[in-house]
Amino acid sequence: MMDVDQSTPGPSTQANGTEVQIGDMTSRDYYADSYAHFGIHEEMLKDSVRTGSYRAAIVNNPHLFKGKNVLDVGCGTGILSMFAAKAGAKHVTGIDMSNIIDQAQKIIEANGFKDTITLVKGKLEETELPLKEYDIIISEWMGYFLLYESMLDTVLLARDKYLKKDGLIFPDTAIMYISAIEDQDYKDEKINFWENVYGFDYSCIKDIALREPLVDTVELKAVVTDPYKLKHIDLLTAKKEDLTFEAPFKLKATRDDYIHAFLAWFDISFECTHKKVKFSTGPHAQYTHWKQTVFYTPDSLTVSEGDNIVGNVICAPNKRNPRDLDIGISYKLEGQEGEGTSVQYKMS
Repeated sequence: MMDVDQSTPGPSTQANGTEVQIGDMTSRDYYADSYAHFGIHEEMLKDSVRTGSYRAAIVNNPHLFKGKNVLDVGCGTGILSMFAAKAGAKHVTGIDMSNIIDQAQKIIEANGFKDTITLVKGKLEETELPLKEYDIIISEWMGYFLLYESMLDTVLLARDKYLKKDGLIFPDTAIMYISAIEDQDYKDEKINFWENVYGFDYSCIKDIALREPLVDTVELKAVVTDPYKLKHIDLLTAKKEDLTFEAPFKLKATRDDYIHAFLAWFDISFECTHKKVKFSTGPHAQYTHWKQTVFYTPDSLTVSEGDNIVGNVICAPNKRNPRDLDIGISYKLEGQEGEGTSVQYKMS
């Protein structure tokens, strides 16, 4: 498992910890069930960067929403749907396959939007919506490393099936970045710990631990290189196939130091708004619940200021569970002989 907050029960437990019947649940069912727990929504709603950015992009642009039909993909508790209604939308359809939508219905009614917002429970791929076309699609689809457990493929399907020609998507742009960090103390704690566990050799686990990306907040002072733009996604034109990609990178060292891991994050932009609304999940920016994603390397790299680390990132949905990610990173110091180092990671 990826090292993230474990406060949300897994698919085989209820919130009180008791066992439930799994039966024939698929990975998508697990995903939907996990998003029925309130803790996840509390964390997202309390993320002021996330929720505040969406509010600014929607509520502060009523000229884009007035009299329009809006589709909220993965509506959760309905917060974005209510933003759209508040901005003057004619009608909002919110769809979600999680049981949280049952509470969202009560929230919608309690806030006086019963006649403006219609909630639909189900998978967008299998559900008939009230309208054939929508002027605007809104969605908060981003996951860790942007694409982990994300709904982007569903948003793209909604775009192709329901969005009017010249319609808008909120947000409409995502950019992924990569950098490298010095992190010896934490690497010792998380990875090298397995070399000696109370005098016993647990090093067989070290390789497994190394291949599990860590989601955590990294201090800016740990960053050793300039950032590199790894992937640009335009939601108005992107295709599902674009979510499987290979991208080269080149990182320039900004000081003499050691490198123990690569660091990834993403920026989000609402380019269609009158005054551009943007936010970043990088180490230089205000905290978000996405934090950053850390990929520890098997060995340390010694770099001097001005050195370049060249490499390649391959990212693809896992074949058994497409909401998981298989990520490969290969790298070496520029000018170094040989093929360098290649590591396969899995976010699950």
